[in-house]
Amino acid sequence: MKKHNFNPGPSILPQIAIDQTAEAVKNFAGTGLSLLEVSHRSKEVDAVNEEAMALFKELLDIPEGYKVLFLGGGASTQFFTIPYNLLETKAAYLVTGSWAKKATKEAKLFGEVVVLGSSEDKNFTYIPRGYDIPTDVDYFHITTNNTIYGTEIKEDLNSPVPLIADMSSDIFSRPMDVSKYGLIYGGAQKNLAPAGMTFVIVKEELLGKVSRPLPTMVDYRTHIKSSSMFNTPPVFAIFTALQTLKWLKDLGGLEAIEKVNQEKAKMLYDEIDRNKLFVSTVPDEKDRSLMNVCFVMTENYKDLEKEFQTFSSERGMVGIKGHRDVGGFRASLYNAMPIESVNALVSCMQDFEKLH
Repeated sequence: MKKHNFNPGPSILPQIAIDQTAEAVKNFAGTGLSLLEVSHRSKEVDAVNEEAMALFKELLDIPEGYKVLFLGGGASTQFFTIPYNLLETKAAYLVTGSWAKKATKEAKLFGEVVVLGSSEDKNFTYIPRGYDIPTDVDYFHITTNNTIYGTEIKEDLNSPVPLIADMSSDIFSRPMDVSKYGLIYGGAQKNLAPAGMTFVIVKEELLGKVSRPLPTMVDYRTHIKSSSMFNTPPVFAIFTALQTLKWLKDLGGLEAIEKVNQEKAKMLYDEIDRNKLFVSTVPDEKDRSLMNVCFVMTENYKDLEKEFQTFSSERGMVGIKGHRDVGGFRASLYNAMPIESVNALVSCMQDFEKLH
């Protein structure tokens, strides 16, 4: 039976990226050695690193003055690394989910934090609007896609101060204007590569302005000077990221994948809105994530939740159980998710409706 991987992260990867990584684990770049055992100082690994950085810049159309870094530690490490480097007196945050809350908490260790908006009052089921971004803050931090709650900021905001964005789960899902951001970061395990790699895209002119001394490994300039090779980088994950980026380029880039992502999400949301058994947890369509579709059973059918979980699992649906903070179901439709799998989930929902 075919498995349909809707896991929220670590998540589905392009099959070609998996196959090429598997080959490299056995024999990397004709060296006769495994990717898992070669030196990160070798010319072969250096070539992978440089090509991955170049494709980051090409696919995202990153302008001059920005640097791309591949680091360890996950996006959570960036929660404190960012204010360590950028927060001198005060920063602004938009709280749209659990990860945004955690980022806000870490920033408070370094200076004053102003929360411009929060959707916690309705369990993060909407994107706050109507706030004014102050001009006396060092930066404004947002989380563009909220994997747990299924909301997403789908536009590049205009900000009078450096805009910082956690794009862990929607990077490369649409074309974007990088020039509107001061720093973009994220864990790679949701739309790019296996766990272990963190990407950072930073405007170099923002660095070196805080008065506090910076530990060597926390200072972004350390990693810029060494092209992410100051210490051993996550070689395995960077290699797979490169294969994913090549796959994306061959598909036609971000314009092409955006169309596919919109089609997949519309297909599933349309079924949720039509089917009498299910309801979206995000009522406003403009706030609904294209990457993580969250839904629950309608009030009259709450008692069928476990039955549908079993029903869908028996038909090959993997990873659709909702996060404990939301319940119900979550289908993650990252770039590598084929339309055929979304069709299979929709058919599964329709078959379950017929039974009831």
